[in-house]
Amino acid sequence: MFSLLWRFFPGPVWLRILVLLAVAAVLAWALITYVYPLAATLLTPDESTVNP
Repeated sequence: MFSLLWRFFPGPVWLRILVLLAVAAVLAWALITYVYPLAATLLTPDESTVNP
């Protein structure tokens, strides 16, 4: 998978690394901002109580 991404982006090595880091940062931001909160609303926690 990484080799496919590596061959997809043109340019010198330093530019490929910079672009891949930027893509990873945007992907992480999108997951944290949109996907995880949406998944948290869809997953209901088990309602349980602990009796002492």
